[in-house]
Amino acid sequence: MARVTSKRQVTIPKAIADRHGIVSGDEIEFLSAGDAIHVERTNAGRRGLDREQRLQRFDQATERQRARQKRLQHRTPDGRGWRRDELYERVDAR
Repeated sequence: MARVTSKRQVTIPKAIADRHGIVSGDEIEFLSAGDAIHVERTNAGRRGLDREQRLQRFDQATERQRARQKRLQHRTPDGRGWRRDELYERVDAR
């Protein structure tokens, strides 16, 4: 028997997970059916991808992260993207 935690999380019993091929990373969906709740696995996680596809996705994610970090390097420490003195420089330029 599984118990619901304070965060409303449920642990799937190992025997059930093994029987239905549910592994860490899989997504499951809870479907209301009257007084019952049905659980369905919606995907097979990363198991559907071969090694080359996983490496390609990893490289794509790495490039996205590098681009984000590059954009953030131009910001000031307070996160505004501009300094107070620049406001005065803009007014003086008019």
